[in-house]
Amino acid sequence: MTTKKFLPIAATAAAAIIALAGCGASGSGSSSSGTSMPGMDHGSSSSSPAAATGHNAADLMFAQMMIPHHAQAVEMSDMILKKQDIPSEVTALAARIKEAQAPEIKKMTGWLQGWGESMQVPTGHGTEGMMGAEDMAKLEAAQGVDAAKLFLTQMVAHHEGAVTMAKTETTDGKNTEAVQLSKDIVSAQEAEIKEMQQLLATL
Repeated sequence: MTTKKFLPIAATAAAAIIALAGCGASGSGSSSSGTSMPGMDHGSSSSSPAAATGHNAADLMFAQMMIPHHAQAVEMSDMILKKQDIPSEVTALAARIKEAQAPEIKKMTGWLQGWGESMQVPTGHGTEGMMGAEDMAKLEAAQGVDAAKLFLTQMVAHHEGAVTMAKTETTDGKNTEAVQLSKDIVSAQEAEIKEMQQLLATL
């Protein structure tokens, strides 16, 4: 279902990565303007160790696919944070998702730059759990508790896709930093899936 939708959405998310990585850098004291891809990695120490330990095809796929995936999660979180009458538990969750994933976009972008690899998602590969254009439009239009429910439902599916991709990297990856990030994603997002399911039951 998601694989038929991913191409335009991945392209949109990739186009937003510059701005999103800039958001992620704000907490680290970076003054990146976000106008160029290399600028996002200035001052970052993440890419050098990752580049030094080498990478394989699984590491490359993980970074290329998880960047637009994270970018869409940040976009969805931004949508809910701008709305009125959203339950505080849901806005708090959206803020945490954005706070966690925007810096990870910056980190993975730095890896790809250090490896001399493309940011582009390889042709023919879907990105697990990504929302389609219709899904995003529905979230944009929804208000109040309906918006909160839709956000949680969509983000559960989104997180499940991220966990699937991360577990593949944990098993098949070579780069130590990338494998560690995949483990961190599984741990954090499985916990958030449970939290979101509990929140849905109360709305």
